[in-house]
Amino acid sequence: MQKMLPIFFGLVVTFFLMASGAQARGMGWGIGAHLPYGYPAITNLTPEQASKIQELQRAYLNEITPLQQELLKKRIELKTLWVSTNPNASLIQTKEKEIFNLQAKLTDKATNLKLEIRKLLTPEQQAQLAAYRYGVGPKMGRIGRRIGW
Repeated sequence: MQKMLPIFFGLVVTFFLMASGAQARGMGWGIGAHLPYGYPAITNLTPEQASKIQELQRAYLNEITPLQQELLKKRIELKTLWVSTNPNASLIQTKEKEIFNLQAKLTDKATNLKLEIRKLLTPEQQAQLAAYRYGVGPKMGRIGRRIGW
């Protein structure tokens, strides 16, 4: 029995660690099952507003998916350039500019989506949005860009 006790506790700890990991949300692209960007505080959306927002989001996701795939491809190409034995500075700078341009396009599309959604809201709903401090939080209002490998 003494030999089984550590194995039992190890299994229990492993189970709880795996269960907690299953509840965590990753940092993937897209909005998944979440509410529209910055709109969880608006509780009184009409069914028409909600369906129109979902329609806008679907169109947005269809529009940005190729850009995201291209961005991922460019990032992989950039990493490949960096790990080569003799990195070519001009190729790296060109690839970084391409990545920057794709990121700018994605940002523009996200901004346009937010503006389109905002047009659907009543003044009262927009006031709720302002009270929610729209635009503050992870990846919002940060200073500078992330730099990493």
